[in-house]
Amino acid sequence: MIVDTICIVLVSLGLLFFVGGAVGVIRFPDFYTRMHAAGKGDTMSVFLVLVGLAVYQLGDFSLGNALVAGKILFITVFIMWASPTSTHALIRAGLEEGQKVWTRDDKKEESEK
Repeated sequence: MIVDTICIVLVSLGLLFFVGGAVGVIRFPDFYTRMHAAGKGDTMSVFLVLVGLAVYQLGDFSLGNALVAGKILFITVFIMWASPTSTHALIRAGLEEGQKVWTRDDKKEESEK
């Protein structure tokens, strides 16, 4: 019962971060802020969901479930390493391609039109 509650809370928080990241990608004004929302939101949400699933596997402890939980945690560590790295590479590519950085002056120009 307690393990199920912990799993539900972790997965629900993960889904909340997914939604927050999606809203950030839609609402933010430029490439860099959208990448920030996508990178942070995806990394944290995948972490929470996968840890919730690993805890669920460990709730009914056996060797097979422990191996599955270990694999899930290994995937979690890999994603925690790879997601920020890929986000950084995409932002670096945007800088090299000349993606314009949004400023407050851009907001003023849009409202004057």
